[in-house]
Amino acid sequence: MSTHSYSRLWTHLIWETLDREPMLDKRAAAKTSSFLTEYSLEKGIYMKINYFNADHTHALIDLPTRYSIEDVIKLFKGRTSHWINHNRLIKGRFAWGGGYGAFSVSHSDVGRVARYIANQEEHHRKRTYSEEYELFVKRYGLEWRSEENH
Repeated sequence: MSTHSYSRLWTHLIWETLDREPMLDKRAAAKTSSFLTEYSLEKGIYMKINYFNADHTHALIDLPTRYSIEDVIKLFKGRTSHWINHNRLIKGRFAWGGGYGAFSVSHSDVGRVARYIANQEEHHRKRTYSEEYELFVKRYGLEWRSEENH
């Protein structure tokens, strides 16, 4: 009997555009979302859902054993920025910012997090992206560093 590697590591990923510029209109966001879904399948990364806002993106993935979180972020950000620029979805040059958030999600919370991601428009009527991200960081017991502290 051979030994196999198994994992179930649900991870909520969040990353933003360069300087948090609202670069993606609804059409560009929807096209890029579809592209990322296909690309993740191509790379063997199960993506439950993703949502592209004008200035940031959410994705809920089951992290495969062969990739680190950093690997996935590099793949997603690199390929989507190239794709956006190659297909001229926006005027000017598109770029992602340098950082990201990666937050663990228990298997029992996958549905709740997926609904949260699906309802981004509604959430951002009540809370800005900065407020949302700060809340995530604090909720996970991390130290929040504002832009002034960088």
